[in-house]
Amino acid sequence: MKHFLTSAFAAALLFIASVGALHAAPQDPNADATGCADHPLFTRMHNTRIVSCRTVGFDSAKFKTGKTSDTAVEGKRIEIKYQTRADSEYQGPLAVIRNHQQAIGKIGGVVLHEDSRFTWLKLDKDGKEIWAQVDTAWGKGYLLTIIEKQTMAQEVVASAELFKSGLNTTGHVEVPGIYFDTGKAELKPESQAAIAEVAKLLQADPTLKVHVVGHTDNLAALELNLKLSLARAEAVVQALVSKHGIAANRLGAQGVGPLAPVASNGTDEGRAKNRRVELVKR
Repeated sequence: MKHFLTSAFAAALLFIASVGALHAAPQDPNADATGCADHPLFTRMHNTRIVSCRTVGFDSAKFKTGKTSDTAVEGKRIEIKYQTRADSEYQGPLAVIRNHQQAIGKIGGVVLHEDSRFTWLKLDKDGKEIWAQVDTAWGKGYLLTIIEKQTMAQEVVASAELFKSGLNTTGHVEVPGIYFDTGKAELKPESQAAIAEVAKLLQADPTLKVHVVGHTDNLAALELNLKLSLARAEAVVQALVSKHGIAANRLGAQGVGPLAPVASNGTDEGRAKNRRVELVKR
């Protein structure tokens, strides 16, 4: 009897589950993929849905800026793939390209280049660079790729021992991992790990004295860049003194602006290398 009741109860549960499954609302074939949404920069083409999306915290993509030229851009990558809804008519690749070009133009952006498949766009706004590529070779849909340009958060920094080796070998060494906003001299929070390694270097050798030297690219006027590079060097010195107890008389702040480049200022990559802070042994 007990076995019969147990079997009957199990059968009843199975029946209820099957009825629930039969009456569950079918997934809407025109709904967006779970967790996906439009990027704030662009609305979507009429009668399309998002079939997939992904975000990568830091990545790189190449954007064509002319028929034979392109630029590699690093930053946050967002990809959104759109497909025309099953009950709607596909408007064609040219309509997709023109709609995005007109949209970027209305908010102050520019069209970098186009061909029969792609268009490449760029927007500079509020101190931010946003690059976009529209790829129409996806059947009755398109893939929107956006790079929100930014510097990678430096989680791994050079060690105090590496700084020591550089100073002993050449008398100067770059300190990677020190960050400032464009045109500003306030240290960003992610700079603290690199500052701490410089402090370890100085704490390990109480006789060591260094110049902290700020460098810039050449995009602004020379006088402005000289002032900015000095202010940034002073910010590093202040952090070493106030947060790590390094004696101020062991440090000297200097700013040379764009006068000691280590790469060409003709490219984004070169300018990024030239914006740096160095230690020079006194």
